[in-house]
Amino acid sequence: MTIKTSRAEGVANVTINYKKCNGCGLCVKVCKGAPLIMRNGKPTVDQTRLFGCIGCGKCLAVCPEDAISVEGRDLCTADVLPIAPREQRASYEHLYNLMLARRSTREFSSRMVERELVDQIIEAASSAPMGLPPSDVSVLVLDGRARVRELRDAMMADLKKIKPFVSHSSLKLMRPFMKREEYEMFGSFIVPTMEAFISMEAEGVDWWLYDAPLAVYFYCSPYSDPADPFIAATYAMLAGEALGLGSIMIGTSGFFFKYSRRLRQQYNIPANAQQGLMVLFGHPAVKYRKAIRRRFAKVDVLGDDSMAHQN
Repeated sequence: MTIKTSRAEGVANVTINYKKCNGCGLCVKVCKGAPLIMRNGKPTVDQTRLFGCIGCGKCLAVCPEDAISVEGRDLCTADVLPIAPREQRASYEHLYNLMLARRSTREFSSRMVERELVDQIIEAASSAPMGLPPSDVSVLVLDGRARVRELRDAMMADLKKIKPFVSHSSLKLMRPFMKREEYEMFGSFIVPTMEAFISMEAEGVDWWLYDAPLAVYFYCSPYSDPADPFIAATYAMLAGEALGLGSIMIGTSGFFFKYSRRLRQQYNIPANAQQGLMVLFGHPAVKYRKAIRRRFAKVDVLGDDSMAHQN
């Protein structure tokens, strides 16, 4: 039974070079589509098992003899890359310092984001884990302030249309039909934010997309895990930080792309696309000198040791 997505239908082809294969079985161990099985001490391919080859490439990535190749479902030989040695990869300390130094940037300099940096951000984001290969995440890149302002103006036009229905007075009417948390969130954040967007626009100040020079919107098809574009956006944000850029995630853009037919048509986003996430990038206009430590609301650790202590 093959798994269909918006980009793939059918199985990928697996080829095993038995002259190289040493029969270690590692490929079978990591194969979760299940077409690989050990027979007579050698891995064999049976595409009728479970999902058949989904093109994840784990078998060829783990093979110590380079005896396996996979083609199909958007995977090809050129996509197989060597893994950098450990000393060329970020240590935990370096990665943690990068993440700790990142701040949501709302003040960008007049400098444009170089196209080379844009390409690097997209390349890094494409390495994000996905629910099922091939990735169903799509990317809309608005390169330049003129393009970003165009989007802001389009969203602002839609915002002004719905503003009469999202106000403190309308909220009171909806109170019996809303959960307490929803009511409080709308009253304390969403309604005031919408009012601020509109009032600041009248003053010539962009409080929505912060006059950023680069906006990247990540979204996916209904076949995809809804988390996939958010993970890709996070990878992009960290890549931008590593490249010396400031960034900020904008959740409201996803809402307007999801529910505005005019906006989807303007930017060629499919009508059935799931709500995604936008990341703004630019060279920061200010330099932060302190990091801020954050904490989760709650952390529960359930393990064998803790259970033993309880007993």
